[in-house]
Amino acid sequence: MALVALGNLSLVLFDITYVPGRDFYFRQVPVLTQVYDPFKGIKPHRDTQQYLETLEELKIQVVQTGLPSPQVAAKLQEINNLSAKMIDEDPFRVASKSGTLEKIKDRMRDRVPNPQDSAKQSFQRFWSQDYLNKQGWQKEIKWFDAKIKPLIATNYYREIGENGEFIDNFWQIDLPFIAIFAIEFLARTYLITRRHRSVTWRAAMLWRWYDIFLLLPFWRLLRILPVTIRIHQAKMPDLQPIRSQISRGFVANFAQELTEVVVIQLINQMQQSITTGELARQLFQSKKQRYLDINNINEIEAIATHLVQITVYKVLPQLQPDLEALLRYNIESFLKQSPLYQGWKQVPGLGNLPEQLAQQLVAEISKLVTLGPQDAYEAFKIASEDPISIKLSSQLVQHFGQALGTELQQQQTWQEIQLLLCDFLEEFKINYIQRLSEEDFEKILEQAKELQRIAPR
Repeated sequence: MALVALGNLSLVLFDITYVPGRDFYFRQVPVLTQVYDPFKGIKPHRDTQQYLETLEELKIQVVQTGLPSPQVAAKLQEINNLSAKMIDEDPFRVASKSGTLEKIKDRMRDRVPNPQDSAKQSFQRFWSQDYLNKQGWQKEIKWFDAKIKPLIATNYYREIGENGEFIDNFWQIDLPFIAIFAIEFLARTYLITRRHRSVTWRAAMLWRWYDIFLLLPFWRLLRILPVTIRIHQAKMPDLQPIRSQISRGFVANFAQELTEVVVIQLINQMQQSITTGELARQLFQSKKQRYLDINNINEIEAIATHLVQITVYKVLPQLQPDLEALLRYNIESFLKQSPLYQGWKQVPGLGNLPEQLAQQLVAEISKLVTLGPQDAYEAFKIASEDPISIKLSSQLVQHFGQALGTELQQQQTWQEIQLLLCDFLEEFKINYIQRLSEEDFEKILEQAKELQRIAPR
């Protein structure tokens, strides 16, 4: 069936190109034009056909009576009249071949020039006993048969039907193929319904939607789609490499603009959610807001709680030695730099730390714990200038990352996080994807163009 479809498509392409390429077929495969012309309503044009018949009669008369005879003169006058009529009435116009007539006129003017550069005078001079006798009958008629006669012979008349369009009986050739494709389409779709009980016959027809183009007597070029699919399915040849290459080229040209549009859509949604406060309401979900929940769980809150529990109960205990080392070093550094500590060293009989020093130490630790983010950052910057502090901090961060990663990779922990994330994404799809389709695409494309103008590639 792939071969049959390919053959039918070849006939369709031949039919579409037949009229524009008829001159080629007429010269190279004249038998083909004799067979196919009736399907396109093509017949020899009476005027140009009469011209060629008169030319043949002239040749016979010259052979019988010689060039200077009165019979030849009469034929030359007749063919001269036909030449003038051909120029005046343009019988090539019906076949949209007026350019062929212009080519004939140009060649005649080049062959027989005249002061007025008139094609009629060139024909009149050419078809005269005086010119043909002087230039040589055999040479001139040979030139005419090679340069002018084939152009005249390509002209034709095409019949027009009652609908005002040219006669086109290609349907007579195409109808048997359409019948074959229709029978096959019904058989294939029926077989699909037998193999898949849940599929109705109508759904099976939609399943093979591309085969419908083989059944249409119009828009025949669309048959290239089902033919290509059938050839690919039959692997004659396998079109997968070509398909992959075309897909890569399409994606390469389309991906950047598509990505810009998608990203702008997502940013617009996030901006709208932030501006309206919807994002905060979703993160700290209220029972009063309209939000479709599938499991009555706030996944963001559950995930955050889970991470905090892992950090507090499983990760931080493993970091106790590193924390103690870092705190010990910082406290010792603080005490050594404290003026009170320097005075305490000079007191004979070392005993317990004075209560004032302990209170100051507690105050410093309390201040360190209660510092705001900016003060804490400044304090950490000052402390980080010490090489030993840098080493201990790096060690703390490294061990923290290793311990957190190890605990998150525990099967039970990861499964719980996965379930919560999947539920959250499912809710996100249900609640937000519909909004993406409602975005004003023209506005988004305009924003993308504006971004390209501001930051050109």
